[in-house]
Amino acid sequence: MPASTLAGLALLVIGESHLSQANYLINPLHEELSSQGAKVHAIGACGASAGDWLKTVTVPCGGDRSSGAAIIKGRDATTTPIKQLIAAEKPDVVVVIIGDAMASYDKDAFPRAWAWQGVTSLAKEIAATHTSCVWVGPPWGQAGGKYKKNDQRVEQMSNFLASNVAPCTYVDSLKFSKPGQWATLDGQHLTLAGYKSWSQAMTQAIAALPAIQGLKKP
Repeated sequence: MPASTLAGLALLVIGESHLSQANYLINPLHEELSSQGAKVHAIGACGASAGDWLKTVTVPCGGDRSSGAAIIKGRDATTTPIKQLIAAEKPDVVVVIIGDAMASYDKDAFPRAWAWQGVTSLAKEIAATHTSCVWVGPPWGQAGGKYKKNDQRVEQMSNFLASNVAPCTYVDSLKFSKPGQWATLDGQHLTLAGYKSWSQAMTQAIAALPAIQGLKKP
């Protein structure tokens, strides 16, 4: 992959609990994107749905990493309205990593109407700022565990996102590994090795998108 594809681009990454701990996604993804020359600010909010990024919502934990080390937050963590974030950061690309928190693995039925409302609203808010957007879906996990993650629902969630995140470009994380291939801590959150593999695959996929290549800095 040519390093120049992401070189010079400012990336704002927002997402759920995968970006909330130092040994989760926030550090390996930040490092992987930065190694390609991107300027990265990653923010995670535990349990936050897409709609929670349209306003300020208090969450039980979170993470924030820009130029220095990751700042890991507890009950002082909140979301920030996406338009406010974009106005402050002026990113070239917004990368959204939201899926697991909305899949409702422990419920019998997928809450499609609620998910549609949040996902389409967030995509429209980003689009209204004329900022390029990439939406990364959830990876495979392992059945059971605290969050009751299961292959059937994660596949349903991924397919739902693929159909509803436009005008954001969808990146399907299920293509990066086989079910159960990446070990987890609790069925949903990966081990650091898994997060590193996901980060590498995600970075390559984002860099290869025609929409991103069209933004390449001279």
